[in-house]
Amino acid sequence: MSLTTIAKITGTALCAALVATTAAAQTASSTPLKIVIGFSAGGALDSMSRAMAEKLRTDLGRTVIVDNKPGASTHIALMTVKRAAPDGNTVLISPAPPFVTHPLTYDKLPFDPDKDMIPVAHLADTPLVATTSAKSPYSSMREYLDWVKKNPNETGVGMVSMGGVLHFGLLEMNQKMNLDLTPVAYKGAPSMLTDEIGGVLPIGMDIVGSASELEKAGKIKYLGVPGMERSRLIPNVPTFKEQGVLGFEQASSWYAAYVPVGTPADVVSRLEKAMIEIVKDPDFAAKMEQIGIVTTGMPGAEVTALIRAQREASRPIVEKSGYRVTQ
Repeated sequence: MSLTTIAKITGTALCAALVATTAAAQTASSTPLKIVIGFSAGGALDSMSRAMAEKLRTDLGRTVIVDNKPGASTHIALMTVKRAAPDGNTVLISPAPPFVTHPLTYDKLPFDPDKDMIPVAHLADTPLVATTSAKSPYSSMREYLDWVKKNPNETGVGMVSMGGVLHFGLLEMNQKMNLDLTPVAYKGAPSMLTDEIGGVLPIGMDIVGSASELEKAGKIKYLGVPGMERSRLIPNVPTFKEQGVLGFEQASSWYAAYVPVGTPADVVSRLEKAMIEIVKDPDFAAKMEQIGIVTTGMPGAEVTALIRAQREASRPIVEKSGYRVTQ
């Protein structure tokens, strides 16, 4: 075979390889990146996810969409991502309970939180707060507990979901402080806050972002902050612990991103880097604070460690409560 023939064959092979590589790259870049969340449009997580999608469109130069899959305590969204191709094109952004408390409370889960998903990055903390009507006769969590002892028929405490840190914090508080407050489940913060304002519900607990506009408008007031530290979003509001209210020390709320198991490590790494850069951007962080979200930006390995630590801290509280979800 002549050198000319060899050169032609080599050149043809190189061209074919280049065309195949270019086509693959175009296919990858033309496939939309889908962010899946387990809530309807309009909430804090939806707002953060859409802001992140807009940044990713610019940073990655590709189409990014947000897919709302509400229902089943966010399990529909999680299962959507679990069943997706492990190519980095489908990302779950989820609150903590499906990974921290649901393995302790559900008789049977349709997923394994430790084996089916890979944590990509810790994105944000969502500070929690107890609220009540601006017309209520109490203005702190301590004052509310003194009031409810004199009004034993007004024991309802609203929350958006059962089986999470607020639910178990309430059960723990009941045990530690000899109380009998009743968790009242709502489908969303708006209906819960409406009942507070109307005097139907004595107090409610949810993320700061759900109540901030109503607090500014003078329709509700803050009673206290669960957890160990005051929130920088509302630094003048004391923690429950500062007020001598026990049981909510482990109460923390956060969002993290995940991809299906089997996603290549280099793909996970690129997503991790891109998402952390976004939430650490000062402009992005400032916009999130306006809706009650404090951005973080920690690698996936730290999410794994956090899930394990919080699950073990919650285990004795859950077991003592006897709370179970049967399906």
